Amino acid sequence: MTTTQLEKKKEMTVGMNNLIADLENLITVYPHLEGQSWIDKTLASLEEKGEWSQEQADRLLILNALEKITADTPDWTYIAAQIHTWSLYREAAANRGGNPEQGYGDFPGLVRKLTERGIFSSLLKDNYTVAEMRELEEVIAPERDGLFTYVGLRTLADRYLTRDHEGGVWELPQERFLIIAMTLMSQEAKEQRLTLVKEAYWALSNLYMTVATPTFANAGKNYGQLSSCFIDTIDDSLRGIYDSNTDVATLSKGGGGIGIYLGKIRSRGSDIKGFKGISSGVLPWMKQLNNTAVSVDQLGQRQGSIAVYLDVWHKDIFSFLDAKLNNGDERLRTHDIFTGLCLPDLFMETVEARGEWHLFDPHEVRRTMGYSLEDFYDEEKGAGSFRERYAECVNHPTLSRKTVPAIEIMKRAMISQLETGTPYMFYRDEVNRMNPNKHAGMIYSSNLCSEILQNQSATTVTEETTVDGKIVVTKAPGDFVVCNLSSINLGRAVPDGVLERLIPVQVRMLDNVIDLNTIEVLQAKMTNQKYRAIGLGTFGWHHLLALEGITWESDESVAYADELYEKIAHLVIRSSHELAVEKGAYPVFSGSEWETGAYFDSRGYHGESWDELRKSIATKGIRNGWLMAIAPNGSTSVIAGSTASIDPVYRKEYSEEKKNYRIPVTAPDLSPKTTWYYKPAHQIDAHWSIKQNAARQRHIDQSQSFNIYVTHDVKAKDLLDIHLHAWNLGLKTTYYTRSTSSEIVECESCSS
Repeated sequence: MTTTQLEKKKEMTVGMNNLIADLENLITVYPHLEGQSWIDKTLASLEEKGEWSQEQADRLLILNALEKITADTPDWTYIAAQIHTWSLYREAAANRGGNPEQGYGDFPGLVRKLTERGIFSSLLKDNYTVAEMRELEEVIAPERDGLFTYVGLRTLADRYLTRDHEGGVWELPQERFLIIAMTLMSQEAKEQRLTLVKEAYWALSNLYMTVATPTFANAGKNYGQLSSCFIDTIDDSLRGIYDSNTDVATLSKGGGGIGIYLGKIRSRGSDIKGFKGISSGVLPWMKQLNNTAVSVDQLGQRQGSIAVYLDVWHKDIFSFLDAKLNNGDERLRTHDIFTGLCLPDLFMETVEARGEWHLFDPHEVRRTMGYSLEDFYDEEKGAGSFRERYAECVNHPTLSRKTVPAIEIMKRAMISQLETGTPYMFYRDEVNRMNPNKHAGMIYSSNLCSEILQNQSATTVTEETTVDGKIVVTKAPGDFVVCNLSSINLGRAVPDGVLERLIPVQVRMLDNVIDLNTIEVLQAKMTNQKYRAIGLGTFGWHHLLALEGITWESDESVAYADELYEKIAHLVIRSSHELAVEKGAYPVFSGSEWETGAYFDSRGYHGESWDELRKSIATKGIRNGWLMAIAPNGSTSVIAGSTASIDPVYRKEYSEEKKNYRIPVTAPDLSPKTTWYYKPAHQIDAHWSIKQNAARQRHIDQSQSFNIYVTHDVKAKDLLDIHLHAWNLGLKTTYYTRSTSSEIVECESCSS
């Protein structure tokens, strides 16, 4: 045997001994899994190979552990996760020049090297001394890596951990959490900054909360931005349409999802500069946005995500509703963007009454009536300015209209929902009635995931001049909505009783995103500062119900949603108020329903603690114009080992598809006790989900990404009843209609 072969053999022997020791220590944590025989069997198969690498050993161990994951033995996921953790330690150590046995290494050195390589921005180096980084290094808790399931750790490692330009891992899980905390607290006052960083790290590393995907992935880095998504309102002009498309492309490249309101654009057959029948309507512009979504990807990871919204009284509504169908004329299809339907109360009443509905061209309405129909809503249930203006349009002798049965529009919408999952439903009257900032604007539509509701208006070019050989463009900036998201992990935070400690630091982190974010579209940056809107949400609702022993389809679950979310709302509002006392209220606070107290009246918030908070806000303000929104939380809830958003579990046991194999996944904390409370989504009566969401909606100033689950053979009448029930109970929006026969493309921008 040569010297090289002897060294190789010795290295393999040492590696095997170390591996055995690590595995034996690991299985003592899970004695109920009877892991010793599994270790013996796996190591025997390695020895049979004669020669093997550590990477081969890791892969074999992980695959063998994954094979043992079942509903009866779900904890094998933690065995697989720990083995993958060791693998990450070794890879990071090799890249960083550290000791793989040490795990976490030189943290200030990591920051310095990644900054020198241009991967990290200079923000961390400029705001923290080496001594401060050494102090923060001490709070890193490697044992919290043991909280990850295997699929959670893989998702974190594959999508979020910092890598070099060749794709090698440099950053480890706890370091990602610390970098996020340091980034978001970097501008805080020096005397409290390190304390706040430690609190933020505590919240993140214990998986009590998650930040939005762009913040998770981009915090501390030299590229990308921190906000989840944006909403634009397109002006009815060629310049407005093309400028908006440029803005959409600019934001999409940085990882933002986009919602777009199309309702101001004239319909097909409308006139242009007096020439009749010239306009081609909204569909060609939808095609252009579809091309933008495909061609401008998000940081090279996935194609752009765009949702477009249109009013149900717009003359192009039928072609809009058919745009995502898989049959028909491909020239009229936009398969890569999502659709949302803006519905006034009057339309839903007309559907119930099986009455006639009238369609108009918004351009002709503006020219003939002197106002825009979309600028009005019903201030009260059953009465208000929208239905008055709508009636004026219907009765006008020269204003053209198309008359159809209202139920036919609803049928076309439901056909599209069962085939494609969309359109989303946006109940515009309820949205604007409950808008705390109606003094400053109007809400026309929602975002990519139907949970953000904030004031919107179109940006217009007012002047172009030449100055010193340069062209200067002057714009009147509209309200271009920015979504800043973060979510509480209910399945961990509530049982551990940490909401009172968690929410203040979480609100502060979100508020700091507003000031730290670099947004290339300036009107979005201005709107972000104007309203300082945030969207604190939750995930793990079904997880929490299972832990509490509460059946989904029960009055108890509805009452619990009401009780829990009132508590969360109080803590969020109080935290934002305390920030306002410290840093100042948002610029358009004066005249808002936060100041007048109407916000508290409309939600029935009374009692000593509410009255005290209301009085203090009236005099000292609130930091953020909007506060709560529940996002889909697809990928980040996986990382945190809980259930997504407010959704029921899809199944108790399923497989996550990866490139070369499947990862078995079970419902969180699945046990003989909790299994009875994990009823799969498509077996749950959707009306109980609506009741829960109605109870929850009272406490949420924006909305919820509420998926409707139905079976493929659902009757049209039953699906219609679900939509009418949601509207009647005051839901502001609904998200996908998830039929067992349709495949839905998940939104990752709003995962938080």
